[in-house]
Amino acid sequence: MDADVLVIGGGLGGVAAALSVLRSGRSVVMTEEFDWLGGQLTSQAVPPDEHTWVEQFGVTASYRALREGIRDYYRRYYPLTAKSLAAKELNPGAGYVSKLCHEPRVAVAVLESMLAPYRASRRLQVLQPYRPVAASNEGDRVTSVVVEHRDTGDQLTLTAPYVLDATETGELLPLTNTEYVTGFEAQSTTGEPSAPAEAQPLNMQAVSYCFAVDHVDGDHVGDKPANYAFWRNYQPPFWGDRLLSWQAPDPRTLKIARRTFTPNPDDDPLAVVADQRRTGGDMNLWTFRRIAARQHFLPGAYDSDICLVNWPMVDYFEGPVIDVPDAGRHLQAAKELSQAVFYWLQTEAPRPDGGTGFPGLRMRGDLLESTDGLAQAPYIRESRRIAAEYTIVEQDLSVAVRGSRGAVEYDDSVGVGMYRIDLHPSTGGDNYIDVASSPFRIPLGALIPQRVENLLPANKNLGTTHITNGCYRLHPVEWNVGEAAGLLAAFCLDRGVTPRAVRNTPALLSDFQARLVAQGVELSWPAISGY
Repeated sequence: MDADVLVIGGGLGGVAAALSVLRSGRSVVMTEEFDWLGGQLTSQAVPPDEHTWVEQFGVTASYRALREGIRDYYRRYYPLTAKSLAAKELNPGAGYVSKLCHEPRVAVAVLESMLAPYRASRRLQVLQPYRPVAASNEGDRVTSVVVEHRDTGDQLTLTAPYVLDATETGELLPLTNTEYVTGFEAQSTTGEPSAPAEAQPLNMQAVSYCFAVDHVDGDHVGDKPANYAFWRNYQPPFWGDRLLSWQAPDPRTLKIARRTFTPNPDDDPLAVVADQRRTGGDMNLWTFRRIAARQHFLPGAYDSDICLVNWPMVDYFEGPVIDVPDAGRHLQAAKELSQAVFYWLQTEAPRPDGGTGFPGLRMRGDLLESTDGLAQAPYIRESRRIAAEYTIVEQDLSVAVRGSRGAVEYDDSVGVGMYRIDLHPSTGGDNYIDVASSPFRIPLGALIPQRVENLLPANKNLGTTHITNGCYRLHPVEWNVGEAAGLLAAFCLDRGVTPRAVRNTPALLSDFQARLVAQGVELSWPAISGY
């Protein structure tokens, strides 16, 4: 199969890349290894992590269309109360992590609707569930990618002038012999204040298998998981208690903090203010990532709120899952951890009334269309990253370093983003690293490999470091990276030039940035301060 552009990986970055290529009049073959498109928003089941100003500015027009499409879906098909139906900035879950917490399946429906016209015209062909297993090169160009059906093992060879790696872990980078890095870089290489003295390529952020729960009458306790005793007694040295407890470090201060858990509070969902500038929102774990607030809906529509469990205690950091021979074992152990957390919640978690366990909790795997109750895919926070023409470093955007100057204003900007540098505990035994950051730009140089000419990153695999990945990995930034990569491939096809030439030729860069702006991509921030 061939097309103008191959998009390998159908997460948020992959979908954004495909849409931008298709809207440029070009054809796309896109692959995805899981049953849902959307990656961290859907198959990984993570509500969007977004910045304070997301309702005003700081995201692309197409990402805003996705967000509004999700809200419109609720307004059309869900039995909202009159007040909730009229809410302009409807937050269906009334979660504190984001101004738009919602059920993953709704995002799947909206993403599919955005792609539907291009499927119908056959300018877009989507291969699911397929994953890349091999690739061919000629010199500094990728000539083909072989993908394999997840269930049958059938293989297809795909070709295109441009190949976009939108996989969650940068799977194409080793397959195409594209130079890349993993884990911590050395401080001597990056100059970053938070970097270690020596490189630690296998020291990577935790992965998590998320799951959804509700709480109703009755006893819904199932069988004890096989490795429950291990996880029940597991205690990281920096945690302050066992991992399965309400105690955990506060990511911003590293002081041990006690979380609370109160199923189905009698709160007003329209009064919830989700603002990461004020607080991380994670002290009450029920409302932290709640994806359905029952009081948004007509009486009787929901028996319970629905809560998405992506909490500190489901972070698995016993070993990396990239570039190691036992990645499968670690992924299975991450699943077992999440299953143990659920059983602990049902049976042993301390309750406010002095008792233990919440036997009324149900795992809502039906909402995630999974066979084991957990998300279809692990939540991957850190990917392989290209060795890029320009590598984004901590001192480019850290508030502690930059102060009132704000982040470095890259002249080759292809978008914007904002989030704190948010690194979860890592496989090398590190605690959280959480650094205030300034609203930043996305430099084109971070999307261009140092050598390979026709492969572009379209996910979390752009030229960041382990440290700056912590703020470039979130939903709207991933979307912007994918959208910019797709537009860059289409622009290069139209002009008969290379991505490297676009960045290094002022007239071409100006024309490309004008195309970005015309498509609704913001290239700079107004005068605002970070947090």
